[in-house]
Amino acid sequence: MEERCRDIERSIIKTYRKSIWRKFVKGIQEYDLLQEHDKVAVCISGGKDSMLMAKLFQELQRHGKFDFELVFLVMDPGYNLENRKRIEENASLLNVPIHIFETTIFNSVVNITQNPCYLCARMRRGYLYKNAQELGCNKIALGHHFDDVIETILMGMTYGGQMQTMMPKLHSTNFKGMELIRPMYLVREEDIIKWANTNNLHFIQCACRFTEACAYEDKEGLSKRKETKELIRQLHQINPNVEMNIFRSAENVNLNTLIAYKQDGIVHHFLDNYNQDRGK
Repeated sequence: MEERCRDIERSIIKTYRKSIWRKFVKGIQEYDLLQEHDKVAVCISGGKDSMLMAKLFQELQRHGKFDFELVFLVMDPGYNLENRKRIEENASLLNVPIHIFETTIFNSVVNITQNPCYLCARMRRGYLYKNAQELGCNKIALGHHFDDVIETILMGMTYGGQMQTMMPKLHSTNFKGMELIRPMYLVREEDIIKWANTNNLHFIQCACRFTEACAYEDKEGLSKRKETKELIRQLHQINPNVEMNIFRSAENVNLNTLIAYKQDGIVHHFLDNYNQDRGK
């Protein structure tokens, strides 16, 4: 098993050096996600994204330019025995020393009919912050990737009527001194899948009892995220650059051409200063 783990680690640095490793490092550097002496709680759900993130952090710790600490944090919200076992077996195979704590989140939201995923996500985040802070961590790392980011942008526009994105890092509003980081921000999902398949790794899918009952959901119960993913796939056939263009749209925002925008809860309308700008 040790030899297989080494092969998996080598695949990250060699086979997927350009598509995964370099993008992981670039995301950390470009968005200033990691500083010396940080203690990061790498939050592992048991899926492909967070497990790969754990291995990437281990490689960075071995080959990085400064010291930082890692805690591999697994929250069990009420997994069934099969999923719990799969997480533990994969962690053992990949030599990831996980720290597991248990909650009853799934039971807490079982009877919630309106936006159970939103409530579940908020509860998960709170538990992760709390336990990470108790372990002396100043950051939690989540495994959201590039495709999560662009899907969020497009979903906000098409279903939420708003322009927003999933930020690469955030200060916690409820846990002083804590920060959330997303180091997989620039890594494509298709490359994560290729890495898992190449190494014959099998991770749990969404283990929640409400997989399809998320905040963006229509009356037929169809996942809006799945619809958005399919829409991007179709647009890619017309324009191969569509994914990057969606991503760049959140960087190349021209406030002078927006009807209105909100900052710190305050709405700014183009008419506010329109007459003052006359003749400039």
